[in-house]
Amino acid sequence: MNTGEVAKLLGVSISTVQRWVKQLKLPMDKNDRGHYLFKEEDIELLKDIHQQIQQGVLLSDIAPHYEKKARIGVIKECSSDPAIEKLSSKITELENKLNDKADSVTTYQLLQHRREIEELQNQIKTLTNKISLLEKQLSPPGDAEKTLPLEKTNKERKSKKKNFVSHLFGF
Repeated sequence: MNTGEVAKLLGVSISTVQRWVKQLKLPMDKNDRGHYLFKEEDIELLKDIHQQIQQGVLLSDIAPHYEKKARIGVIKECSSDPAIEKLSSKITELENKLNDKADSVTTYQLLQHRREIEELQNQIKTLTNKISLLEKQLSPPGDAEKTLPLEKTNKERKSKKKNFVSHLFGF
């Protein structure tokens, strides 16, 4: 049976059946497209799970009773092959060289950034000194209270706004 048929049989959604299989890690067969194929014993197992859930058991507390399928395969013998050992040592050597190169590049970049920051700090000091000098030159010694206005007054701003609006609408 496929997932849709099993879901209909149990009275649950397809995604629920799929979630049960995934979360409980049930060993279901799959077809060539990767869809689950359910046998009679699989359906009985899912019926048991469904019954437990209806009784209020949490899905995480359900321990399905199924026989683990034996995996068929060939185990290769672990032997020390000189070619593999040589390759492994070469990989280790390359990793060490790569780490050393990364460390040296990072160190160089840090030093370069430190130099740039020091240059910028020196420029800021120079500019601060020049600004102080210019402020002293602009303000005469006896006229400390008189300062040049840096902003236009409110009247000048309003007239500019008025001119702009009247220019737009042609008043």
